[in-house]
Amino acid sequence: MTGGPYAVTVPPGYRAGPWEVREPLASGAFATVYAARLAADDRPDLPRAAALKFLPTGTRTPRQLHHLRELAEREVQLLGKLRAPRLIRMYDTLTLDDPARPELDGATVLVLERAEGSLDALLAREPRPEAGPALLTQICEGLHQLHHAGWVHGDLKPANVLLLADGSVRLADFNMAAELEGTHAYAPAFSTPDYTPPELLWPEVDERGTRVRPSADVWAFGVLAHVVLTGTFPLPGATTQARCDAATRYARGAEELRLSPALPDGWSGIITGCLARTHAGRVGAEALLRQVERVTGAARSARLPRLRPRRWVRPVVATALAAFVLGTATAATYALRAPATASSVSPTCERPALFDDAEFGRGWTAGYSGTWDFVLTQGDGGSQVSELQCLLKHLHDVTEVGEVDGDFGPLTRAAVVTFQERAGLDADGIVGPRTWRALRTA
Repeated sequence: MTGGPYAVTVPPGYRAGPWEVREPLASGAFATVYAARLAADDRPDLPRAAALKFLPTGTRTPRQLHHLRELAEREVQLLGKLRAPRLIRMYDTLTLDDPARPELDGATVLVLERAEGSLDALLAREPRPEAGPALLTQICEGLHQLHHAGWVHGDLKPANVLLLADGSVRLADFNMAAELEGTHAYAPAFSTPDYTPPELLWPEVDERGTRVRPSADVWAFGVLAHVVLTGTFPLPGATTQARCDAATRYARGAEELRLSPALPDGWSGIITGCLARTHAGRVGAEALLRQVERVTGAARSARLPRLRPRRWVRPVVATALAAFVLGTATAATYALRAPATASSVSPTCERPALFDDAEFGRGWTAGYSGTWDFVLTQGDGGSQVSELQCLLKHLHDVTEVGEVDGDFGPLTRAAVVTFQERAGLDADGIVGPRTWRALRTA
């Protein structure tokens, strides 16, 4: 998304459900995102601040209306099914009923997690950000979570990578996302050419849309990684059309990749694996994540378990980046309004550190996970579970948690129950908002 003109104009102070609209944050061809604050006092289940994404699904021509509703339904469907730390969180959906404002009447509103900026905006300020490898590791982690859950993003690019105040990454804008049906998914025939693999630049489109594979996201990640690490595209050309022509020639064997010599050690092979000429030659998301983790020195993320057939609710999450990697992704690097840490010590599992969260206040972290209200139960796994285990073991001296392995097993549940009993909470072994607040209080 980019700045105005706006696809949907909403005046400051406008009420959408319990939310009061503030300033515009970003806008694209199909939607506009506004900052919002919670104006209702009777909704303790909602955060105090959020981002409202307005899609003008009310007053358009029938053809436009059908298209916009399809885009909105795709995003709602994905965000309603998936909850993972590297995907932007959706709190609610609204449909506006406002006949007095025809331009807003019937509009769909997604209530989303509030980000502080985008990778696109960061690259505009700092073409080769120092924290690039750490950001790419998190982006790759989100891509793996998405593919593991059976979805293709369909439009991975810097504008659709959001950065939260703590420096963590969220993948966003799932208007083009599609759920896999076997090896393929069917997505709208829209994409960003510079990040589109050559086989999809001029695709065959039927009544269900374009057939896409997860390898399309892998290609996009390869392009994105080259842009983040070098400030340039991996295929030659001064314009988008010239680069698309080069990609077509490359796919036919008439053009070679010309990767920048400025790429850090290890990245040339990774990007080459992403940008194979054919989809079959591209690396898978899980193997890609392992390669990126090795090159960046990030902690190996937990393996995602097999999904339960027909009973799956949300994907488990992958473990956090190594604390020293995330520790470098500070406000000075991002030039965002990141909260200042209350300690100069970088948080590690053995040595948690204080930090200030814009929404929840001051608390302890063992890796900048940013988890305050994400619900964990036995059987979950990933970065939030790792931080839970670290805080129990090294901040609250509940050593019976066992190994810090990112797996919420029976031993970790027993440790949670012990902590909840000490803190005077319901000892149900479920880590919800109240337990997280207690965990982050020494």
